[in-house]
Amino acid sequence: MTDSPLVPAPDATAFRLAFVPGVTPSKWVRTWEQRLPDVPLTLVQVTPGEAFEVLREGGADAALLRLPVDGEDLSAIPLYEETSVVVVPKDHHFAAAEELAPEDLAEELVLHPLDDTIGWEAGPPGMPAFQRPETTADAVELVAAGVGVLVVPQSLARLHHRKDLTYRVISGVPQSRVALSWLKSEEAPDLVEEFIGIVRGRTVNSTRGRRAEAQKGQKTAQKPTRKATGAKPARPGKPAKGKGGAAGRGGKPRRGR
Repeated sequence: MTDSPLVPAPDATAFRLAFVPGVTPSKWVRTWEQRLPDVPLTLVQVTPGEAFEVLREGGADAALLRLPVDGEDLSAIPLYEETSVVVVPKDHHFAAAEELAPEDLAEELVLHPLDDTIGWEAGPPGMPAFQRPETTADAVELVAAGVGVLVVPQSLARLHHRKDLTYRVISGVPQSRVALSWLKSEEAPDLVEEFIGIVRGRTVNSTRGRRAEAQKGQKTAQKPTRKATGAKPARPGKPAKGKGGAAGRGGKPRRGR
């Protein structure tokens, strides 16, 4: 995130995509580079707290972030839900389980960082700590020190992987939802619309936007038209068939009457 973000011009020739930790935009970036090789895509890594402001200040054209969005001035398209997991030390008794349930955490101290990305209605299960860690990274350090356990989206558990920690899937708890968001307007800007088509899996032919329509128009203009002919041409080496032809069936000459 830059100190003085640039406000994109209406006909911007570059696309800036912000993303929060744990979200991997690489597959969509590759598709973008294949479809729009003349439009650079710049990735802007931001914290969950910065994601909304970077859109409002013009530091990015769109952002991959976690729901809910902050305020009614932002549009969002939900993309997918992440599996929730419990991060524990490798020697913890949870490491022997295949899957956990909320009641399994009843007697565990469960850390709840301030940048938590899971939408708990009444806080995570288990016993709350007296003080909330500042960040998820701080909470992971506390888990490694044996202070408690942590419930996070699986992507964040992978991001903060340590050799002395492991994680197990937990069912029956909220899941973090990843979305594509941009500053709300009457109509999404062309490059944002292009990226929406990519994340939604639209093909090149079904992609919307002025750029796509222009490409379709070029293809239509270049498409050759077939000329109408009265009859199909005869294949080489064979005489044409017809009532007025010199040969009848089998290539034998017709006898006169």
